[in-house]
Amino acid sequence: MTLFFNPFDPTVRANPYPHYEELRRDAPVHRSPFGSIVLMRYDDVVRTLRDLPMSRDIEANLAPIPGVQIPTRPQRTARSILNLDPPDHTRLRRLVSKAFTPSAIDRLRPRVQEQVDAALHRMAEQGVADVVEELAFPVPFAVISDLLAMPTENHVEVREWSQALTQALEPIASADDYAAAAVAVERMADFVTAVIEERRRHLGDDLLSAMIEAEEAGDRMSTEELVAMVVLLYVAGHETTVNLIGNGLLALLRHPDQLARWRDDPSLDAHAVDELLRFDGPVQFTARVAMETVRFDDEVVEPGTLVMPVLGSANHDPAHFDEPERLDLGRANANRHLAFSSGIHYCLGASLARAEAQVALGSLIRRFPSIELVEDPVWRDRITIRGPSSLRVAVGA
Repeated sequence: MTLFFNPFDPTVRANPYPHYEELRRDAPVHRSPFGSIVLMRYDDVVRTLRDLPMSRDIEANLAPIPGVQIPTRPQRTARSILNLDPPDHTRLRRLVSKAFTPSAIDRLRPRVQEQVDAALHRMAEQGVADVVEELAFPVPFAVISDLLAMPTENHVEVREWSQALTQALEPIASADDYAAAAVAVERMADFVTAVIEERRRHLGDDLLSAMIEAEEAGDRMSTEELVAMVVLLYVAGHETTVNLIGNGLLALLRHPDQLARWRDDPSLDAHAVDELLRFDGPVQFTARVAMETVRFDDEVVEPGTLVMPVLGSANHDPAHFDEPERLDLGRANANRHLAFSSGIHYCLGASLARAEAQVALGSLIRRFPSIELVEDPVWRDRITIRGPSSLRVAVGA
């Protein structure tokens, strides 16, 4: 039987790590039934993300795949920075990167703590609460909304749009999922465009105003580029962090010795979040297109071929992480994980996600000496962005 990465298998989506282990051992580089090259080892993933002639602009560079239709982007939207190559990627990233430096994120910590404290107060009053609904979603959503100064009264709609957009990233996405994502893009674009038009008339001390005003060498973002950037920041700014907090808490509850270790040692804050990202990060794989002929082992990859570096597998590669299936919040090299990707497309919001998770999880485990699952977590039926949709716990002082 031919062994290949199979995200269509429900057991893989529920827990991909045993599947990754098997593939790293027996098929670390292989061609999927759809013609893409799948990479399971850390070194191959890093080489692809940092060193090889690869493109993130799949729309422009992917060779046609027989029997596979790539969904088209709505024409009214510009391509996201996530899917651009230099020099366009370099230009846009430079215009927004100052908002996400570690020093800029440090200035946001009091606001993050304020949001977390309010969420933990609600949980304390309830006694039994869904961590996703009460903490993991509201905190990152409020923080990214504050950062952009976006209105929050339609948070339910924005969350639905975000989930429709991320569902379309799944290998198992259907035609209906793509149609729903197209509708979500249109509605979110309408919402964001209206906010941009209003902000142009009344600039403030916020990231969106800064992006409107940002100019280097006579260059400014077009309205279409601003819309694409805000949509990306809005969605990525909370969607992945929701799953980081959910996955992280579940890992701690399943490893109570590590939870107690972190609770008793605040110096582990940074190490702890990096290890949780390594252990079960929210983004499991990414994609690139080969721009020149490259080789992995005996596999020759022609230009135009889709290459899939599996981040979740690389983070469990025993060649780089001793006993990778063991959660160790003091792991010395945990920060070498690839949960935020690597190279020029390293996650722009990595510092913000780390800070939010440090404050949210660190405050949670220290506020409540007792945190217990009251029912099995409910997982989203996803693999690209992995996380629970519901995580109900009982908390006690």
